[in-house]
Amino acid sequence: MKKVLVDTLNKNKQEYIEDLKGLIGIKTENIGHGVLGGYEKEGQVYLEKLAKEVGFDAQRQDMSEETILKSRKINKEGNIGHNYKDHDRYNLICEYSEKNPGKTIVFNGHIDTMPAGDLSKWTYDPYTGTEVDGKIYGLGTADMKSGLIAPIMAVKLIKESGLELPGTVKVMSVCDEEGGGNGTVNAVMNGIEGDYCVVCECSEKNMIVAHMGFVGFDVDVKGIALHAGSKWKGVNAIEKAMLLIQDLKELEHNWLMNYKHPLLPAPTINLGVIQGGDAASTVAGKCTFKAMAHFLPTVMSYDQVVDDIFNTIKTRAEGDSWLRENMPEITISQSGFGFEIDTKSEFVTKTKDILEDTLDREVKIISSTAGNDARIMQNMAEIPTIILGPASINQCHSVDEYVEIDSYLESILMYASMILNLSK
Repeated sequence: MKKVLVDTLNKNKQEYIEDLKGLIGIKTENIGHGVLGGYEKEGQVYLEKLAKEVGFDAQRQDMSEETILKSRKINKEGNIGHNYKDHDRYNLICEYSEKNPGKTIVFNGHIDTMPAGDLSKWTYDPYTGTEVDGKIYGLGTADMKSGLIAPIMAVKLIKESGLELPGTVKVMSVCDEEGGGNGTVNAVMNGIEGDYCVVCECSEKNMIVAHMGFVGFDVDVKGIALHAGSKWKGVNAIEKAMLLIQDLKELEHNWLMNYKHPLLPAPTINLGVIQGGDAASTVAGKCTFKAMAHFLPTVMSYDQVVDDIFNTIKTRAEGDSWLRENMPEITISQSGFGFEIDTKSEFVTKTKDILEDTLDREVKIISSTAGNDARIMQNMAEIPTIILGPASINQCHSVDEYVEIDSYLESILMYASMILNLSK
């Protein structure tokens, strides 16, 4: 079986490469982390046509703010206030079955990318899949169009090899992942079933079994603005914000001392943005800072992290005469739970054996500091989930993003082997 797959892959590899380059050439950027919308539609149309040509049944699934609100209330997952109507954003749910009674494998990926940024910094046009020295350059090559299209190509490879699929394959091409995972939240709330799930994010073809949870939050601090020459008569909001920031740094230190994980680094709180004041000659009347906490799965909970952040800010504010009467306003801007699957589970151990036989090398069990939709598939859909895909996380959200062609082709081969072996 392995030999026929490899032979067919080598015979048809240029066709698989061109299919990927076609998807890379389509702009599918997320705008303002999804709040302002996204240009995913043309990419979904491309994938739908491709999937149907392979033999998949492909269904479009509308995004719904009402569904996200419901999930937020029930599951504490979902980011509200995103724009889905202006650009006709939707999920694409593809299913392939030869009516055999085997198991169902779900492959999850996202069609949206982050914006390209300053185009002058790119060596190659980010909206053209450019093939150079064994790599394909372009926006979304790593994150994550190569991983997204690979399971569709895997089914194509199986069919072109003259083999029969023992079970069912589902491919989820979701929108708005870069906005916090709303596409997969929407899909799960509408019902998605399977025996196993592979989130096809970058892993360099190693198995990721855990990732950090995250909470993004904005803090608005009020002051009294006036001329700096009479500073003592005003209240400097920037200086008040600095008091809160210092205590958040202490909270980060306490987390570091108290929470450990065998695969993941210590939890962190990153101050990403601070905005305040109008001029050096004016006492700042307002200040906003934006931060992102990354926390450990299992040993830390979302509720605990949010409570720690809110209580830290509240406690410090109550110790200041101005802030006590003018409490800072805290808003959760983006959030997601952590993810972890038991490394001794049947899914993990079986998959590791299949991959090592397919790739002829050791496959490492690793973790990721970046969150993704694995948490939603495992925690909400309750499907055993791993993260496994081509490319390196170092290429994500970067100028001159690329995927190695061999890595992409090997991901097609390994997905095909998993389908044939796991779905029996």
